[in-house]
Order: sequence, then C-alpha cells, then structure tokens
Amino acid sequence: MATALSQNLPDALKSIRTRPLFVLRLQVPPYYVVGATPGAFRRVGIVLGGLFEGERLSGEVLGGNDWQAVRNDGCTKLDVRIVLKATDGALIVMTYQALRHGPRDVMEKLDEGKPVDPASYYFRMNPLFETSAERYDWLNRIILGTGHRLPDGPVYSIFEVL
Repeated sequence: MATALSQNLPDALKSIRTRPLFVLRLQVPPYYVVGATPGAFRRVGIVLGGLFEGERLSGEVLGGNDWQAVRNDGCTKLDVRIVLKATDGALIVMTYQALRHGPRDVMEKLDEGKPVDPASYYFRMNPLFETSAERYDWLNRIILGTGHRLPDGPVYSIFEVL
C-alpha cells in the first residue's frame, strides 16, 4: 500500500537506474582462519589476481586482500581492497564492503567450496574506486555491485548507479 510519503516522491527517487560497468573475477585461495575473536569469527583471504571486463573498462587484478567477519547472525561481512590495472596501464584502487548471507546449508556449502545457485543466498557489495588517471576520473564518483562466491574466488557484476 502506498503512503502519502511515497506517493509524493519525484520519479528520480522511486527507482535506481544502473548501467553495467564490468564483471570482476578474483582468484582467492582458501582463507586463513583466524577464528573466534571478541568481535566476530575472522578469516582473511589473499587476492592473488584476477580479471575484469566491460565495455568501458577492462584489465587485470594485481592483488589485494579480503578481510572477513562472520557475525553471530551468520552474515559474513567482507572488507576488501584490491588494485586494478586497466588495459591501458592505468592503476585503480577498488575497495568494497559486502554482505553475504543465506540459509545455513547454502552457506556451509559455500564454505566447503561446493557450488550453489547464486539465487539461493544474498551477496551484495558497495564498491568505491580511486584513481589518478584522468581518463577514468569518473570512477571516483560511482557505486554498486552484486556477487557470487565460487570455490576458488568470487565473481562480481559491477554497475554504475546513474
């Protein structure tokens, strides 16, 4: 049921428009499991490399890290920092936080490196970019992505929110 507040919203506030930016595939070997800490169950993944590909931006992932906190509610919070190298040599820092959660059996299969249907769990990210390359300056002001965890690392679809 629509409320007075939602009925009076301008069209620009009623939906989000996006445009595909690139697909990102990371190579991440098994995590280092730190274990239960006072804040959460911690694990750390080392991003060895990867690729990204899109109409406006493609290249390779030079490396990075993936700090994870498995919360008491079963949700995994990711804090990731990677360095991208565009095909023209421009360097781009990409950082993101993500949340991944779903039914316990699905999450256990993911943790065991078994394939699961990406529609069976929630995995969303909030990427931010930094670059000094003038050609890609527009990256410094965009955001949005969704992901899927494969046995050897995640794959993400990154969008520009218009």
